[in-house]
Amino acid sequence: MKIKSYQGLNFRPFIECDKIRSRVAELGAQITEDFKGRKPLLVCVLNGAAPFAVDLFRAIDTDAEITFIRLKSYEGTGSTGKVKEIMGLTDDLRGRDVIIIEDIIDTGNTMTKLVADMRALGPASVSIATLLFKPDALQVHVEPRYVGFNIPSKFIIGYGLDIDGMARNLNDIYVLADEAVQA
Repeated sequence: MKIKSYQGLNFRPFIECDKIRSRVAELGAQITEDFKGRKPLLVCVLNGAAPFAVDLFRAIDTDAEITFIRLKSYEGTGSTGKVKEIMGLTDDLRGRDVIIIEDIIDTGNTMTKLVADMRALGPASVSIATLLFKPDALQVHVEPRYVGFNIPSKFIIGYGLDIDGMARNLNDIYVLADEAVQA
């Protein structure tokens, strides 16, 4: 992996795709075990979680379904502090086991609103699976059941994570060059 540049910012390698693939397989095995004999509904939060959700969905070895919603709370390298629904949920959640699939949880504001909205629709259960979790950045209490990687509060791109729509297609995850740390 080499340095990538977007909008005048340089990004260094942070988590390689082989490590991501391995961890997604482990999470898929855990979800398979936890939901064996049930049919969970994975709710992917677009756009960022799409690569993770699809890879995770394929790693689950029990009957499951997937659907998509779209929320927006970021502009550039920071959170706006407001959650905007772009594309809503159309599935009936009553009595279903729901697993919300997110690319990253940092402040927790988006996830708190989303979990409350989901619970209001009467599911049997609501769980959270996130590829990346920034516990030091939390502003509200959020406990994801499935976490790919705990990371420090650094801005990252790749594997679905973007900077103003760019870099989502990178197979690896990168961190701002002046914020480079070990995963």
